[in-house]
This record gives sequence, C-alpha cells and structure tokens, in this order.
Amino acid sequence: MADDSIAVVDLDRCQPDRCNYECANYCPPNRTGKECITERGEDAAEGDPDQIHISEEICLGETCGICVEKCPFDAIEIINLPSELDEDPVHRYGDNAFSLYGLPTPEPGTVTGILGPNGIGKSTAVHALAGETVPNLGDHESEGSWDRVLDRFRGTGLQNYLESLKAGDITVARKPQYVDQIPNQFDGNTRELLERTDERGALDDLVDRLNIRPVMDQDIDSISGGELQ
Repeated sequence: MADDSIAVVDLDRCQPDRCNYECANYCPPNRTGKECITERGEDAAEGDPDQIHISEEICLGETCGICVEKCPFDAIEIINLPSELDEDPVHRYGDNAFSLYGLPTPEPGTVTGILGPNGIGKSTAVHALAGETVPNLGDHESEGSWDRVLDRFRGTGLQNYLESLKAGDITVARKPQYVDQIPNQFDGNTRELLERTDERGALDDLVDRLNIRPVMDQDIDSISGGELQ
C-alpha cells in the first residue's frame, strides 16, 4: 500500500459468521496467492480469531478498493492520508485501526479549541493531553513511554507541557464527554456533585457566574442534558 493511505477494519461491524469472506475471495492480491486479507487467528491482539486482518504492505490501497465494495457490513475503509503527514503517528490503536498524527499545544492563559467531525481523534488527543493515555508513537504492540514521547516532541511548543504533565506539576481536569451517564454514576443533587471537585473553594462564585443556582439543589437524575453540560 502507498504510504499515504491506511486500511481500517471496524471490528464492531466485521461479522464473518454472517458472510462468505467476500473481501478475501475477491481481493486481487489474494487471488494471486498472496496473503493480503486473512483471518486474525488465535494470536490476534484484538478482535476475534475469525475476523479479518488486512496486510497494509500487500494491500493495493484506494487504487483497488474491491474489499470496501464487497463487504456486506461496510466494515472496511481505505483512508487516504494528507501527503504532508510523512512522520510516524503519535498514537495508533492497532493494525487496521485508527491513527492520530498530531497533538494540539495547550498554552497558559489561552483557550485551545479542538473542532471537527466524529472519528478524527479529538477524544484521543484529549486523553493524551490529560495523561490518561501514553501515546505509543505508532508502535501499538508496545506500551507507550513518556520518555519516548518527550524525545519525539523535543524542541516543540508541546515539550514544556508534556514535561510538566509527566512530573505532576500540572493538574488536568477533564469534563466527562458522556454527561448523560453521570446520573448512573452519582446519586445526589447538583451541589453535592460539584462540591466534590471544588478544590479552590470557588463553587459559589462560579454558580452565580454561570447562572446555574436554580438547579443546584435538584437531583442529578432530574435535570436535563443541557443542564448536565
């Protein structure tokens, strides 16, 4: 496959028990005896043994695309990468899986916005910047290392932030994205929930500034999704 594209298999959609492996049977490299699309096997790090794996070294990429068309469950996608992204990924989830190629740089006293459609890596980037995910720099078979990450970003604006994050010199607060799940995790009212995280004693001031006092004494499971936000 060309360096400017990757093959992605959606394991949630790949259903080999309900198809005839059309992707593998119609794959041109497979038909010439090569092992481009194969079963993952018992040693697969993720997915079921009978789900497919695509060899990105053998795959013809978007110039072919037959497997994408033949899959009855839309489980395969060939993604073209922008040509300027010639460096290794910052984080990759696995073979034929999503790759993130950059991180935003938080700066003191400023607001950094991350906008875009679903599936482009916004949550992955936030998890990395919060220290919840150590980027593996594309080597998904090994655990991420902050030392390697710092070496990758040495000399960039992100270096100081990551060094402070590793040393524990900064505290990262991340608002849960799935706010609708909060009532399933907490039993009480809004005030009791917010008081748990009021490390600076600023709750009353923020309540007035955000105009949320009317919901402060309401049970969490009774307020709307917008109020949860």
